[in-house]
Amino acid sequence: MDEQPEQAHDQGAPDEPPQERRYPSTIGGAAYLAILLTTLVGLVIAALGSWRPGIQVVAAALVVGAVLRLTLPQRDAGMLAVRHRLVDAVLLAGTAGALFFLTTTIPNQPT
Repeated sequence: MDEQPEQAHDQGAPDEPPQERRYPSTIGGAAYLAILLTTLVGLVIAALGSWRPGIQVVAAALVVGAVLRLTLPQRDAGMLAVRHRLVDAVLLAGTAGALFFLTTTIPNQPT
């Protein structure tokens, strides 16, 4: 096999330092981390206090995720994009709706 030496991608261009990559590198990635943090806060609220407000915080975070998944372009969706846009949004919104429904319909239990 005849191996060729690697050629520079920018032939004739002056040497430029490589740009540092930001983490997260997309708007959707930053939104995903914010939604994840909000969900964690909701779970802590549910574990330490009344469970209804905590689960409603989780549901609200999922609604925000569904709206962002529908509105952000594919290249900016980042970690929010797992499947097709509509499938992602329906799953997030459906889970949020189920959580809201459960927090409002489950009766209080006697202690």
